[in-house]
Amino acid sequence: MDLDFSDDQKALRDEFARFLTRHANTDHVRELQRDAGPGYDQALWDLIAAQGWLGVTIPEVYGGLGLSQLELCLIAEELGRALAAVPFSSTVYLFASAIMEFGSEEQKARWLPLVARGEIVGCLAVSEGPGDLGCERPLMTTFDGTAMSGEKLPVADGIAANAAIVLANGPEGVALYVVDLEGCDRRSLPGLDQSKGYAALRFDQATAEALPGADNGWDAFRKLLDRSVVPLAFEQLGGAERALEMAVAYAKERRAFGRPIGGFQAIKHKLAEIFIQNQLARSHAYFAAWALESRAPDLTRAAAGARLSAIAASELASRENIQVHGGIGFTWEADCHLYYRRAAHLALIGGSSRYWRDRLVAEIAGTSP
Repeated sequence: MDLDFSDDQKALRDEFARFLTRHANTDHVRELQRDAGPGYDQALWDLIAAQGWLGVTIPEVYGGLGLSQLELCLIAEELGRALAAVPFSSTVYLFASAIMEFGSEEQKARWLPLVARGEIVGCLAVSEGPGDLGCERPLMTTFDGTAMSGEKLPVADGIAANAAIVLANGPEGVALYVVDLEGCDRRSLPGLDQSKGYAALRFDQATAEALPGADNGWDAFRKLLDRSVVPLAFEQLGGAERALEMAVAYAKERRAFGRPIGGFQAIKHKLAEIFIQNQLARSHAYFAAWALESRAPDLTRAAAGARLSAIAASELASRENIQVHGGIGFTWEADCHLYYRRAAHLALIGGSSRYWRDRLVAEIAGTSP
């Protein structure tokens, strides 16, 4: 088992990093945090689509690049490092992944080329109010065989989305559906990271199609989460690494009592703790990437480990980065709070730490559904 990436994969990652360095910056993220607009950087999204990055794992027959999940994970890490304000996770990790995993040939031929060309934004609509994303609960959204009715909230990237994967009650039980959101009512919701455009989506006899491979809805949804949280973990890791770099750079620059604050033991300990947590998260993420690409039978355990360690690393790094920066750390003068906001967002959209701890315990105990 080789838990490192190939030279070609690292070269692709480096090229994407250079692309984001040229075209992504935190200025627009700041604007989005203050403005209740579409919730993403349209210009950056168009550039990413033009370069073909949206179709990284989509087969060539559907207009994608036909690369592996490993390349997707490396791209995800750079997106997290750059704090890119684009609906990549909702569209690629969740929407496109669900279509590829559970959709019919006709559904793949319809939706995947649109994703690859950047002509649609996708999202995942599961929650119907407060509660953990992954926990089973009664659903009020229903599909009567011809149309869907109900409301989903909050939906990340729901303001910009053109289509959604929706978990709803159907004629034969809970299932996953693909819904064209044209004409659906939506309203903007406040969120900690306004660069993700949270929304409440209301379906009033909306046209929907069942994903034939996801007729057992909760099981299919759990499989989708297992697959999606692996690139999410890499995105969280990228943000955590960037937060550490920011903290180290500031600790070398800021002086107190005649010397850089990085020379004080309290700051050294903070930076060392972040580094250790990031390295632990990286080892889990690499193993999960291997399990995802190889469709290993222990993917759920690997995904849970990656998810839990990535949440811990991103939360620690973003929080302590603010602390190292001191008084300006939580102000608009610094970028620290932008990474804190993103860490909080990513910690929830794939299920909370509590949910994944329960999943991991159930897997180990042999009591998982």
